[in-house]
Amino acid sequence: MLRSYLFVPGNRPDRYEKACATRADAVIVDLEDAVAPHDKAEARESLVAWLSAARKVIVRVNAPGSAWWDDDLAACAHDGVRAVVVPKAEQPSQMALAASVTGKPVLPLVETAQGAFAALEIARTPGVSRLLFGSLDYQADLDTSDDELLYVRSRLVLVSRVAGIEAPVDGITQAADDVELVRRDSERARRLGFGGKLCIHPRQVDLVNRAFCPSDEDVEWATRVVAAFEASRGNAALLDGKMVDRPVLMKAQAILGEAAARRGGHAPDS
Repeated sequence: MLRSYLFVPGNRPDRYEKACATRADAVIVDLEDAVAPHDKAEARESLVAWLSAARKVIVRVNAPGSAWWDDDLAACAHDGVRAVVVPKAEQPSQMALAASVTGKPVLPLVETAQGAFAALEIARTPGVSRLLFGSLDYQADLDTSDDELLYVRSRLVLVSRVAGIEAPVDGITQAADDVELVRRDSERARRLGFGGKLCIHPRQVDLVNRAFCPSDEDVEWATRVVAAFEASRGNAALLDGKMVDRPVLMKAQAILGEAAARRGGHAPDS
């Protein structure tokens, strides 16, 4: 599962390679918010000229119904595009169209109340692989602050699980240089059930990657849980004064499985 998604402006082709050289799990070339209307066609042309199947990137196209929507989708059929971010995602039919035209996985960016309301139908649309949260636009749509978005964040996690797709990706942290804020935002997203986070600067990438990996403490706890369960021969057991039963074991096994996947190993079979 990809943890960190780093944006790079579509009108800055000089930064494409630099973004790909970071430790970001994925790079999103942005043809939408980062590019002024008069530069959008040129940005798309620069991207297409640079694209290569040897270094695949994700592309955020312009919103459905915009003057650039059709041409952006056509460009994303290129072998160098691994997935398409559709902003202002509100209609499942638009996601289906993006998947059909591009032949790529679609990452709907939920940025409005309408999009959040339709999130389950969007998540169930064939071709949709993961939901992204556009927290800044959502705040603007509802005239609220980031601290008040617990409901919509939880809703995106819930509908992703119900639809059987990957855990969603949380929105950006605007303060690129505020290490503690990026860490807190990332850890909050992880606790809520998100699987990754959008980044606007390379300095945020390592913080996000660490937050979405099991800590040494998590792995140590999970190892002890598995051992306690094995010692009890599958019966409920006590560990540090707390009951260990099958749901706790499943959580521990998930932690060990993720840790093993990150280092290329194997998790216990218990």
